[in-house]
Amino acid sequence: MIRVAAVGDLHVGKEAPGPLCDAFASLHEHADVLLLAGDLTQHGDPDEARNLLGALRMVKAPVITVFGNHDYHMDRQDEIRRDLQAAGAQVLEGQGTVIDVAGVRLGVAGCKGFGAGFPGACGSEFGEPEMKAFIHHSKRAAGALGEALASLRCDVRVALTHYAPVKDTLAGEKPEIFPFLGSYFLAEAIDHAACDLAVHGHAHLGIEHGMTPGGVPVRNVARPVIRCAYKVYRLTPHAPLSATAAPPA
Repeated sequence: MIRVAAVGDLHVGKEAPGPLCDAFASLHEHADVLLLAGDLTQHGDPDEARNLLGALRMVKAPVITVFGNHDYHMDRQDEIRRDLQAAGAQVLEGQGTVIDVAGVRLGVAGCKGFGAGFPGACGSEFGEPEMKAFIHHSKRAAGALGEALASLRCDVRVALTHYAPVKDTLAGEKPEIFPFLGSYFLAEAIDHAACDLAVHGHAHLGIEHGMTPGGVPVRNVARPVIRCAYKVYRLTPHAPLSATAAPPA
């Protein structure tokens, strides 16, 4: 069994996240790995990211992350990536990684993802160049995720994104903004790779539980949704998913 802790949308600002440090210090007692589903910072400021590093240094387990839209706001994401990697975190954007947990190989592939919408209410690569570019970017992100998932040689496969792969977990958000919260292209990649779990953030007013058309469990781990420092999902090859919450932070 592999215990996967996951949380997104930490939105760390100019203040050091003291309560998060306390929660992360004991994470290794409850989980084997920590997945961060983007929006690590409030404005994409490297100083904000450095405040997060204080909390991440408390984690005595591998840390794997993707960026969210907030992390791109100041166009300094490369600097943030370097700082995170120097602190030992793996930052994925169309890549995958495999870690061994007690003889079970956990594969994680991740990307930020992008919007586009979902069947019945989605954009198409047609018309103005701006619209074509929007949808092309979404398809390219999903394609990179699919390739990374397919490359993993593992026993348990997890997809990590910021944008949502399904609309199930967006319930509570305004339907008008669904196309800006996720894309069904991500779900297609997740289903094609036969993932065991997909986690995302971004939808603060959504709900935790969803499922892809192919039956892959999807969990929205945005911190305002799970209302705790992280959620722990227990994954065993060929067994149902189970979960527990960490103490609030």
